[in-house]
Amino acid sequence: MVKLLPLGDAAVLAYLPDEAAAQQFAAAARAAELPGRLDVVAAYAGVAVFFDPGVTTWAAAADILRNLNYTETAMHVEPRPHELPCCYEMQLDVARVAEHTGLTSDDVIRLHTSIDYTVYAIGFCPGFPYLGYLPPQLSGVPRLPAPRVRVAPGSVGLTGRQTGVYPLERPGGWNLIGRTPLLLADPAAGYFPLRVGDRARFRRIDETEFRRLDGERLPDR
Repeated sequence: MVKLLPLGDAAVLAYLPDEAAAQQFAAAARAAELPGRLDVVAAYAGVAVFFDPGVTTWAAAADILRNLNYTETAMHVEPRPHELPCCYEMQLDVARVAEHTGLTSDDVIRLHTSIDYTVYAIGFCPGFPYLGYLPPQLSGVPRLPAPRVRVAPGSVGLTGRQTGVYPLERPGGWNLIGRTPLLLADPAAGYFPLRVGDRARFRRIDETEFRRLDGERLPDR
């Protein structure tokens, strides 16, 4: 069941039953013959399909999307895998996470590196990946009582059921448990290597390897 709503006069917002269905719908929408289509943006269980209102109307676009047979089409693209090196010694809040979860600091790191995460959305700032979902033992840690004014680029944080990476220096209130040396966003160059639907797994590194990799780009997959 797909629920379609207008998003202004130049986009259709589709709500799907779950994240997997949204990924299938987004792939089918990108492949569909939709006049004036400009972009397809998925986030969690929602998909926004942007179009040129000078070429088509909301009603016409919605009619095409409403009839997409997205669950049975060959639109199931294998997710691109990424490895994100992370120095967990470069952290500020592992003790806070450990205290809240009842885990040891080593267990926090072990669990954080134990699974593959899906990029469910890109937002907050250019290139910020919302990665889910954390192992249950790590879930439920609230944000900081007050956000930090400055979070260093590459900082890896978590809160609730999600983890993520600050690709640019920004304020932030997530619990910082490590830092990746890789460049994950360069707005001036239009470089944003992570996409919704990609998979990512964190790999523990030490400070020596962090310095060796500092500033390198995420390998293209």
